Amino acid sequence: MKLYDCKPAPNPRRVRMFLAEKGIDVPTEQVDLRNGQQFTPEFRAVNPQCVVPFLVLDDGTGIGESEAICRYFEEVHPEPALFGKDAKDKATVTMWQRRMSFDGFDAVGETFRNTTPAFKTRALSGPNFYDQIPELAERGMKRVKNFYRMLDDRLGASRFIAGDRFSIADITAFVAVDFSGWLKLAIPDELSNAKRWYGEVAARPSAKA
Repeated sequence: MKLYDCKPAPNPRRVRMFLAEKGIDVPTEQVDLRNGQQFTPEFRAVNPQCVVPFLVLDDGTGIGESEAICRYFEEVHPEPALFGKDAKDKATVTMWQRRMSFDGFDAVGETFRNTTPAFKTRALSGPNFYDQIPELAERGMKRVKNFYRMLDDRLGASRFIAGDRFSIADITAFVAVDFSGWLKLAIPDELSNAKRWYGEVAARPSAKA
């Protein structure tokens, strides 16, 4: 088994945090995204989508997408349950995970990839190149600010995002917040619930993964 990783990138970090919470150690191979290693013939042969993280199992099966990789490890190592325990809990975690991904992580990514000069012709990840759209960056900024307000409202009613237990939704949101730091879009100081939650998650050992 091998996990193709890139230490600075936010998506692989989500998987590393998940594995750290589970106490699972997986051999990794670093892919130098900054210098375009993901587009080399060697890596394309591993993952034609040219993205990380990418997990290759012992039987050669390849699994892409952060959430799919985390779901695999949840199934083979059920505890601690990071996708929920019973039907209601799993549905709640899935709902909040989707919201944290779409309203938070994706909003930051949309802004970052449409403003950063290095991504001038790579505004979307993957094997195909797309030009930046400045209007999407403007929209992304608004989405991130709305995400923080939504996060603060939710965390005024709940210790963690999906309830009283830490879950994959917290991982996605936490990495989104740190990712937004690349854009100098930190959680506003007046959003005390979100700040409290961020501090608590940042203190977990997995936050350093």
